[in-house]
Amino acid sequence: MVQNFEAKLSEYAHLLVEVGLNVQPGQTPSIESNVEYVPLTRQCIAACYDCGARNVVAYYGDDFATREAFLRADAAVFEEYPSYMKARVDWFLEQKSPRLSFTGSNPELLKGVDPARIQARRKVSGPATKPYFDALTANKLQWCVGAYPTLAWAEKVFPDKKGEQAMDALWDAIFSVCRITGDGKAVERWKEHVAALTRRTKALNDYRFASLHYSNRLGTDLTIRLPERHVWTGASAFTPQGTQFVPNMPTEEIFTAPRWDGVDGRVYAALPLAMDGNLVKDFYLDFKDGRIVDIHAGEGEEYLRRAIDTDEGAHYLGEVALVPYDSPIRNTGILFYNTLFDENASCHLAFGEAYPDCVKGGEDMSEEEQKAAGLNQSMTHVDFMVGTEDLSIVGTTHDGKEIPVFVDGNFAF
Repeated sequence: MVQNFEAKLSEYAHLLVEVGLNVQPGQTPSIESNVEYVPLTRQCIAACYDCGARNVVAYYGDDFATREAFLRADAAVFEEYPSYMKARVDWFLEQKSPRLSFTGSNPELLKGVDPARIQARRKVSGPATKPYFDALTANKLQWCVGAYPTLAWAEKVFPDKKGEQAMDALWDAIFSVCRITGDGKAVERWKEHVAALTRRTKALNDYRFASLHYSNRLGTDLTIRLPERHVWTGASAFTPQGTQFVPNMPTEEIFTAPRWDGVDGRVYAALPLAMDGNLVKDFYLDFKDGRIVDIHAGEGEEYLRRAIDTDEGAHYLGEVALVPYDSPIRNTGILFYNTLFDENASCHLAFGEAYPDCVKGGEDMSEEEQKAAGLNQSMTHVDFMVGTEDLSIVGTTHDGKEIPVFVDGNFAF
């Protein structure tokens, strides 16, 4: 059994609500949850009201129902997006509701599902929810992603353990990397962590790099040009009203956007990618003038190809994120099979949508202006890990000076 579990769960809930969302008096947060996450969800609801929330709207999914639908529902179901679901997110946007969501589903939830069904659902859900998720990616609403272990996930991460032992091990790991000890001081520790990441972010912005070059023994040899007005950001973000929040809990990353047409070479994934309930392993992507021109995976290639075929923008990168190899998550030695954690154990890239705040003034630009500024447009955003213990990243400034950014997998400054 996890020591001081109830105290740690309460500490986690307050961390998600007070630092992750930073709920303000009078707001109406939404919580996207699952029937298995009820204990943490209820704690978060109470914490939102403690912060002065006007109302809290929680809604629940069910992994069993999701899998059964993808396997057995009429195929036409996946070619339409229910109007009630669109109305819900439209209402959240109208209310400017902070959004808390959890990850924790079985990494192989949709294993064996026809990839065409997954792709069809993605293609109709993207346009229907675009205004809402555009507002989130532009940080016009506070948002945060946390985690809750499920048995299937826990036993995937810890195959030598079963049942309660696996669940306890995963809870211990989540509490550890989120800096939760049960002493009630995680909020203070996270404020210190955010301040440290902010100092390193400033150093990257001061360099004003024109490009980055990645290389390692796996065979990665990739050059990424950055937008002229690119901005590095990390840990926390701010709404237009100045409310600070932390989108991912935990987070170790500092990120920006590449020029959508400025990526050339080959990059190898350093870790498996859990995507749509399936695993993609041992893959690389080739780029020319920004576009993915070749794909190879040792396992799950069809799922990766369909994700990249979501739309034209999914063929281009939208994010460049730096995470030291010597980080709390990597140092656990655990492969979480979950992007929230694995992306914070490794430098990563993402194909698809770029975050508007990665260029100066991007939040207030039209899509055409964002594209002209170098930001990619897409209905999807998929992170994949590329950091290794020997990763080298060299930044080149606009006057041609080369600056080591990463040496042997860690920051050089």
